[in-house]
Amino acid sequence: MGGGRPISVPLVEPSESSNEELILSFLVEGGDEFVSGAALSDKLGLSRTAVWKHVEQLRRLGYQIEAQPARGYRLVAVPDRLTALELLPLLGTRELGRTIHHFESTDSTNRVAFELAQDGAFHGEVVIAEGQTAGKGRRGRSWASPVGKSLYCSIILRPDIPPARAPELTLVAAVAVAQTIQEAGGEAGIKWPNDVTIGGRKVAGILTELSADVERVQFVIVGVGVNLNAAREDFPPEVAEVATSLEQERGTPVPRALFTAALFTRLEQWLDTWTEEGFGPVRLAWKKLSTILGQEVLVRSEQKELRGVAEDLDETGALVVRVGGSTERVLAGDVEQVRARKA
Repeated sequence: MGGGRPISVPLVEPSESSNEELILSFLVEGGDEFVSGAALSDKLGLSRTAVWKHVEQLRRLGYQIEAQPARGYRLVAVPDRLTALELLPLLGTRELGRTIHHFESTDSTNRVAFELAQDGAFHGEVVIAEGQTAGKGRRGRSWASPVGKSLYCSIILRPDIPPARAPELTLVAAVAVAQTIQEAGGEAGIKWPNDVTIGGRKVAGILTELSADVERVQFVIVGVGVNLNAAREDFPPEVAEVATSLEQERGTPVPRALFTAALFTRLEQWLDTWTEEGFGPVRLAWKKLSTILGQEVLVRSEQKELRGVAEDLDETGALVVRVGGSTERVLAGDVEQVRARKA
């Protein structure tokens, strides 16, 4: 399944890894307070020596854990990684992200997720890589993926919908990503259909791929790339002028695990709303976040080029562009805001 060895940690019977996850979750819950070794021993059904061995393993993985006699353990700092050990204690989801396939590096998380879905992976399973060698963007483009700097993940979804509704999931994900970036301190907006921008520069993108028969979707892969801590020099020259990262915009590093957990929680909330109430609430949220509605735009597709005013997002997720006295529905293409010429 591509370069790098995956670490898959489903929530099953306790194992060495899940015991370490549980210890981490208890330490996270403890905050700045110490958690006694006796309490950990009782909760896990392990000896104090076994607890100590798990703590030592966590330290070897980069976790800073303070220990004091008669007081117990306290989590001081976590490594900036996106394995199940970092993410599971932070998650507030029911299904999304509860099984994580982690890679140090792979060619494309979307490709790996697609293969896993074909092999029967469940709804909500996630593929995350610290870096990608052939990250996918829209329309065959590549996605710059500096190692250990940002978020590169692909989420397996199994919605019970006809294929015609699958594009709605791109907009669901765009809303979730933009709102999570806003909560993290970035003034994010959405450029149709799936580019998330700050100040006109791209900070995140979504790529959806699906497998379906004539009547029903079998699965959808939602690939998400968010530039979190990438510096300007981390981007190729042709990208550096049009891309940015959340750290560049807010001026401080982004805790990647916290951001990722917040995104998964937000995305699951929007998926629940979409499933229960349909596309309407998503459409309203998308329109509030749009950076192009009411603006003159140039739309390029494989068939033609269109220039007009982006007027609306219709009930199917198509962009409505007014050209002269008529409107046209745009189902696919690249949208560029037309800058007014100076007099």
